[in-house]
Amino acid sequence: MSKHFTTRLHTAIADKKTPALVGIDPRFHFLPDELQEKAQSSGEDAWTAKARAFAEFGCRLIDVVAPLIPAVKPQAAFFEELGPAGTTALAEVIQYARKAGLIVICDGKRGDIGSTAEAYARAYLAGEEASSTPWGADCLTVNPYLGADTLEPFVKVCLERGAGVYVLVRTSNPGSGEFQDRESNHQKLFEYVAQVVEELALKTSENGWGVVGAVVGATYPEELEQLRTAMPHTPLLVPGYGSQGGTAADVAAAFDSEGFGAVVNSSRGINFAFRSDKYKDQFAPHEWEQAIERATHDMIADLAEHTPAGKLQ
Repeated sequence: MSKHFTTRLHTAIADKKTPALVGIDPRFHFLPDELQEKAQSSGEDAWTAKARAFAEFGCRLIDVVAPLIPAVKPQAAFFEELGPAGTTALAEVIQYARKAGLIVICDGKRGDIGSTAEAYARAYLAGEEASSTPWGADCLTVNPYLGADTLEPFVKVCLERGAGVYVLVRTSNPGSGEFQDRESNHQKLFEYVAQVVEELALKTSENGWGVVGAVVGATYPEELEQLRTAMPHTPLLVPGYGSQGGTAADVAAAFDSEGFGAVVNSSRGINFAFRSDKYKDQFAPHEWEQAIERATHDMIADLAEHTPAGKLQ
């Protein structure tokens, strides 16, 4: 049997001494000028040229952050927007990250019924052996809103391959409450989804943690604390830190007392640090990789200072 996903993740977190997770969210007009100019002068069609720029950006970002953090989270949508060339670039970035020794969480938010859900799982979830699927990810984000039975094919593949999934429970966007806060029988929808996820996590647990995790946003710190208590066996993926307004103090409740049990994501704040007010005066435009490195170090230090992740240092 393949090695348990959360055991692999926690080993990587312990090795790097941080739960910091860097999202890879390429947007063409935010890329470094050199990559934009290279694409525009390539003579290729726009989609192919942009896809090559995305792949180069993603791989060079990985070169910077791989020594510092345990995992990356490429956002599939930005690649898929470019069509076939973009999906090829996504696969290249995932495989490059795996070869760099990183855990890869593909942010695809997939979810469907029966055999279709199983097809998604088998396509994306390579688990421990990166070459076992076309995409090669360790883990995938999953949408549960077609019903609990749609999670079962993902869980099955996770156990077979040493992979993991993070299920959308309490998302970080401002409008999440429109659906997720709806009540039935005195229970909010996100609370019921959390209950189902925790049951699956408990069934698949090793060393106290399941292969089924939950996405819970940093922008709702009170709910985050509530859900950590309600889901003691569920690893958390916490978006919303940084550019979306979440702070290290907001995510502190996601962790156990030793600093495990969660990864905290920053995408724009790292990817485009060289364009932010905080770093653009410190680094010239061609020093974008140095700005990314500095922003990553700053995130690691922030989490260490204000959360139990400091115990990892």
